[in-house]
Amino acid sequence: MCMGQLDGRAAGGIGAAVMGGLLVAVVTVSVARTLVITRARPSGLTRSVRRAVNSLFVLLTRSAPDYPTRDRILAAQPVTFLAVMLATWLAGYFLGYTLLLFPWEPGLAESAREAGSSLFTLGFATTATAGPSVIDFLAAGTGLLIVALQIAYLPTLYSAFNRRETEVTLLAARAGSPPWGPELLARTRYGTQLGEDDLTELYRLWERWAADIGESHSNYPVLVWFRSPQPRHSWLVGLLAVLDSAALLLALCPSRDRIEPRLCLRMGFTALRQIAFAVGIPVDEDPDPDSGIRLSYGEYRAAVARLTEVGFPVERTPEEAWPHFRGWRVNYESTAYALAAATDAVPSLWSGPRRWPSHPIPPVRPADRRPGGENRA
Repeated sequence: MCMGQLDGRAAGGIGAAVMGGLLVAVVTVSVARTLVITRARPSGLTRSVRRAVNSLFVLLTRSAPDYPTRDRILAAQPVTFLAVMLATWLAGYFLGYTLLLFPWEPGLAESAREAGSSLFTLGFATTATAGPSVIDFLAAGTGLLIVALQIAYLPTLYSAFNRRETEVTLLAARAGSPPWGPELLARTRYGTQLGEDDLTELYRLWERWAADIGESHSNYPVLVWFRSPQPRHSWLVGLLAVLDSAALLLALCPSRDRIEPRLCLRMGFTALRQIAFAVGIPVDEDPDPDSGIRLSYGEYRAAVARLTEVGFPVERTPEEAWPHFRGWRVNYESTAYALAAATDAVPSLWSGPRRWPSHPIPPVRPADRRPGGENRA
């Protein structure tokens, strides 16, 4: 082999090693920002994988005939993302270490064989010199570390998921399935017949719940796509229903203006903004209270009529209460609608459009079967 060929081989090996080192660094940053570092935005690699998986499931649900079918398909989306993300990291490390070993190997196939042997701790191929040995040790440690971190990551996700779903399930008895804000207030007059103190406690509980999901879902954005076990349940629609009920209560009943519904509203829209920011959805941090909302006045009037029908104590006329309600809802409506469209949440009343044409699903209501009672099913 002539001197020129040797120089070309050496230059190519150095270039490959530099590229391999950069690739290993990029993958390591992605792993750290996804599995280890809190308060970190997902890396470009993680966002790319998430977009690819999301595009795949958009295609898979394109021909779904109804929402239950779409929900069954989308239930596999977060698991698919986790599997593809792990495969992407391992493939990135494999290619990176292959390029790092290339200067010491006669060809790319040999360096790939040694990189795979080390990364997956098989140990059947090695080069007994200092440089490759160091790379082999790093590759072996990397493979074990990635698998260990991913295994430790899953209990964290499912622990947060279980905490979330407990309150979502309990809400079905209070606000219907799927939940709807006006329904929560209406059922204080029949069915559950909650007292004023019960509503206060509910808003206190959901303030803490919103803080919990704001923290967990912004640190681990894949949780946003974890769907509830029941097709008509949704963490997002549940939170939206609680926020709408609090906004209606404050708007329609000034005598019941307490700190609990206000704090619940503030924590709720703060959590939604945190989550939207984590998944790359633009958020207006300071919306104008006098700007319009997408919920129509007619839909609002129908909800107030429903409350009046069941005997809920309304103190303001719908016209008087509308500016107050609109001023609260403007803080969270656009963010909630964007998240609902992105996740294809159950299309409940007052939850905005979805990626595919769908009709809002009203909550299932229990019949009033008291002797001589009016049936309000």
